[in-house]
Amino acid sequence: MPGPVFFDLDGTLTDPARGIVRCIWHAMDRLGLERPPADKLTRYIGPPLAESLAILVGNARAEDALHHYRARYGETGWRENAVYAGIDDMLAQLRDSGFELYVATSKVQMFATRILSHFELDGYFSGVFGAELDGRRADKSDLLRFALATTGASEGAVMIGDRRYDVAGAHANDMRSVGVTWGFGSRDELIEAGADALVDTPQEIAAALTQ
Repeated sequence: MPGPVFFDLDGTLTDPARGIVRCIWHAMDRLGLERPPADKLTRYIGPPLAESLAILVGNARAEDALHHYRARYGETGWRENAVYAGIDDMLAQLRDSGFELYVATSKVQMFATRILSHFELDGYFSGVFGAELDGRRADKSDLLRFALATTGASEGAVMIGDRRYDVAGAHANDMRSVGVTWGFGSRDELIEAGADALVDTPQEIAAALTQ
């Protein structure tokens, strides 16, 4: 029986860059700060949002920035998203092969669930695990620990994601990690983090899971 598979959301299943960048800009506009170029902000996609905003606006203003970010994201930003090519077919293949699929994302769970439903991906997953609005479980290690305990899934569990945080979270919970190279983490980042396998397209994931 195949082990359970946990997918990151941003940078793995969907490309959220447009919405996230525009929401960061909105927050910085509200705080009277200069907007960084969009290509300088993609590095902040993946880590917990509060940490990224603290780097961008400073610790003292991070809470206000988070409020302004979420105001726009909840209304508009979550829709400014796109499913990567090949994701639907890959998820269908894994489901039909007997894999139990979950999402484990540092994004707030409410938004993750909304996005999956909007793009009609929710039917592939047995559960969705994300952060709370107060920041709990934004750390991927804590999130996966909670997800494994909640589902009872442990033996053979795999985490698939595009950033070093996904790899570190997997290894902290004795899970195998598969890094995807089409997201926001570089191949070097994933190798340095110790990813157990790398894939360049969604079509390669099934083979990586059976190696």
